[in-house]
Amino acid sequence: MSHTDHTQTNAPEQHQAGGHGGHSWMMIACCIPMILIAVVLVATGVVSPGFLLYAVGCLGMMFVMMKMMDRGGMKM
Repeated sequence: MSHTDHTQTNAPEQHQAGGHGGHSWMMIACCIPMILIAVVLVATGVVSPGFLLYAVGCLGMMFVMMKMMDRGGMKM
């Protein structure tokens, strides 16, 4: 048996392909309080409306990161 014939080498790929899609939506849902707080701060005049761009940008980055993790991202 050679070194490359181990069955354990496929285990990480099988784990990444598993059904973890619900976790990414849960993580994105964790951004909802941040968005609500940003909207309240803008509505009360504490911060400028441009502040919403930061909150929406953060939500977008979380979405992209979670989607990349669902696919396994780049393999090293």
